[in-house]
Amino acid sequence: MPFDPNKDKMLKKWKCEETGLVVTINQYDTGEAKVQIGPRILKKKDGSDRAPVKAGRLTIEDILWFYDIIDEIKDELSDRQRPE
Repeated sequence: MPFDPNKDKMLKKWKCEETGLVVTINQYDTGEAKVQIGPRILKKKDGSDRAPVKAGRLTIEDILWFYDIIDEIKDELSDRQRPE
């Protein structure tokens, strides 16, 4: 079955203003919700957003920010899981 972008949903998004790293919870069609780390959206000199780039290797700033939001991500993802 080919990928259908209309079935791909972003359910929740966090963005680190300092490093541009984006973390999202996504779901394809009726599948399981999953966490995606990246892309990274950096700023141009004029303050507007550049095109998204791969997250690449994470800095200590990225890790500390991710550590601060991990419980919120875990709770959000847990709330979206179907009972077994």
